[in-house]
Amino acid sequence: MNNIMIPLNEMPVGSLGKVKKLISNGSIRRRMLDLGLIIDTIVEVLRTSPSGDPTAYQIRGAVIAFRSEEASQIFVESILPE
Repeated sequence: MNNIMIPLNEMPVGSLGKVKKLISNGSIRRRMLDLGLIIDTIVEVLRTSPSGDPTAYQIRGAVIAFRSEEASQIFVESILPE
């Protein structure tokens, strides 16, 4: 691991990241937490829509789509696949 946090929306398709920080507030933060986006959760970037937004992510076995604006509030640490 490189210990550099980047926004989830900047991760390339096919990469893995470990959640390190959420900077959202209110109902958006609550939704992210309810979806299982807590510290050290592994997130895989699956694919982007043809228009580029939203992007699909695999989080705890579920496929969830976030718009770029939402994903920019989730900071992850890039990890290598096992």
